[in-house]
Amino acid sequence: MRNPVETESGLVEGIPGRDRSLTVFRGIPYAAPPVGELRWRPPQPPAPWPGVRKTQSFGPMCPQAPNPEIAGLDLPMSEDCLYLNVWTGADSAEERRPVLVWIYGGGFRVGTGASPRYDGENLARKGLVVVTFNYRLGAFGFLATPELSEESEHHASGNYGLLDSAAALRWVQDNIAGFGGDPDRVTIAGQSAGAGSVNFLAMSPLTKGLFQRAIAQSHARYSKDPELRYLATSYRALADAERAGAQYAQERGARSLAHLRSLPWQKLVDGDAIDAAVETLSSAKPPLFRPVVDGWVIPGGYEETYAKGLQNDVCYIAGNNLDESGAVPESTFAAYQTAGKKAFRPGMPPVHVTLEDYRAAAEQKFGPMAEEFLRLYPAGTDDEAARASNAAVRDNARISTFLWAADWARHATHPAYTYFWTHASPAQGQNPRRAFHSSEIEFVFGNLDPGSAEWTDEDREIAQIMSGYWANFVATGDPNGPELPHWPAYSPDSDAVMEVGDGFGLIPVAEPSRIDFWKRFFNTQQAW
Repeated sequence: MRNPVETESGLVEGIPGRDRSLTVFRGIPYAAPPVGELRWRPPQPPAPWPGVRKTQSFGPMCPQAPNPEIAGLDLPMSEDCLYLNVWTGADSAEERRPVLVWIYGGGFRVGTGASPRYDGENLARKGLVVVTFNYRLGAFGFLATPELSEESEHHASGNYGLLDSAAALRWVQDNIAGFGGDPDRVTIAGQSAGAGSVNFLAMSPLTKGLFQRAIAQSHARYSKDPELRYLATSYRALADAERAGAQYAQERGARSLAHLRSLPWQKLVDGDAIDAAVETLSSAKPPLFRPVVDGWVIPGGYEETYAKGLQNDVCYIAGNNLDESGAVPESTFAAYQTAGKKAFRPGMPPVHVTLEDYRAAAEQKFGPMAEEFLRLYPAGTDDEAARASNAAVRDNARISTFLWAADWARHATHPAYTYFWTHASPAQGQNPRRAFHSSEIEFVFGNLDPGSAEWTDEDREIAQIMSGYWANFVATGDPNGPELPHWPAYSPDSDAVMEVGDGFGLIPVAEPSRIDFWKRFFNTQQAW
């Protein structure tokens, strides 16, 4: 890549990647530091800089509680955190390579675009320009109060983290051509809360035209599925968010908005705050701070948006993993049964591995339909209950995403592709291996670095296929390509989903009797 590269704010100079044919730009400001009077305001343009800005180091992490996602990262933490990173193999600005913009997960509470899991070098080698960025988290990104809404010209508050994402996408539109990227071929992608952000940005009129494709890795759910109320797809109504925010400010002794803005950021990190008011039909609760249906950034909920066809009409990939949402590998049943109840954290699904717990959870969730549920997913011992719970969780996820796709596709002209990830991974120190929540990330990015886990030849073969699918989709809106197993687009006439991982091909969403049960159960629930 020819250095330096001109952006609207000034010249930036990158550094060679591990592969010397690639160039990496770290820590480019895409917005002004959201500090002082800019705390809890929409992001503002970055100040221009003179000369050439060296972009050798990642920007600081946004304020957050200590967590495994950032363990081992030698980076400071600061409110001045709105920076992005670019990986490119383009030789010149004329190349116009497809662009992947990655949004990290972490429950809207934790995370950073500097995580080694999201290193874009291997995807850049496949011809993409890869962008990661930081967005405001917790109270900094999602606090709403009546005073904040009153000072807003849109009478809205609580979506500063999503507004950061929109600002990063506008930066890409304005600047990515200089890095050899194509502003007309932009894909947003993310996992967990990153997938939630993708879903919300796909429903936002503020991002219309800023991207052409979307990838939601875990938890694109049907509007009547109660699971979405606490997973990364969860949202709040503005009035509820304002009440919770007012209480949050009061608990910190803030007598005014000006006082709240003057507090050191360390006093505003919320840790494991939950929203206990949300009925989830289980013990699970969402994080307190998360996106808000505010009438501006997110005008309406899922059902309303999809029913009216108000979403951004883009190509979509969405899927789930085998060992997530409360499903766990059989090899771990004994450990869970011995440990009893696990420590609770916001957004964490319950795990049912004993007969007593399984039956009680069925009664709580399904009420008058619990007897039918227990006939469809029978159990007479603890291990049978754990297996039945796994089957129900996985059916729930696949059926819910299938129905989500039906709603999405009703007014969409571009295809959607759904998947179910099944390969057990050693990533993140998982022992025994499992297809856990986020385990597909290393395979999508092709980041099977020798020092990070004990990878096998089979892992590397699967990573080649997964990263190939994602690279093709970013480039064309279709994951298919030469030497890859065919991945059919979603069809409402086929109760099937693409297995990716241990196999590559269509599998049934679930048995017909179970599909019928879940559809009837969902129809008893309030749509979100």
